[in-house]
Amino acid sequence: MTTEAISHLRRACTEAEGYLELGLPEHALASLQRWGQHVHGDARGCYLMGETLRELQRYRDAIFPLRRCLELIPDDIHVAMALGWCLKRTGQLEDAIGALEHAIAVDPSEAVLHYNLACYWSLAHNRRRALQCLAHALEIDGNFRDLVCDEPDFDPIRMDPLFQALTTAVG
Repeated sequence: MTTEAISHLRRACTEAEGYLELGLPEHALASLQRWGQHVHGDARGCYLMGETLRELQRYRDAIFPLRRCLELIPDDIHVAMALGWCLKRTGQLEDAIGALEHAIAVDPSEAVLHYNLACYWSLAHNRRRALQCLAHALEIDGNFRDLVCDEPDFDPIRMDPLFQALTTAVG
């Protein structure tokens, strides 16, 4: 890619970020699509394309650019989390779990990763792993306890006595 093309792609990415901040994902998508395949060679472009498609609830379409972004910057937990989010919503729960486990391996101190992984394990009907991940999330940040009661992903384990003890404990 030429220096001029790189400059134009950077400008398109900045434009797309602005549109996303304004809640205009369809405009962000148009900005990125003008650069076609060039976007897939650029980590920032891939991430923005994935986030834009995710905002548009085109989860299946968002998977490719997010996976590509993770190839380019494998240690980015935000990309791994966004990928897991889309994989979950397209019924690829095992892959979603894998994406979050990858993110936790990169940065185990992020409570949101453990919390989301607990949700995914709950949906996969793995009570033990769900409770372990949830306990870890709550240990890192007890404020996640406030989210549990409204989280439908925990419905498969909600009546479990250990789940109830964990989520009602004083943090």
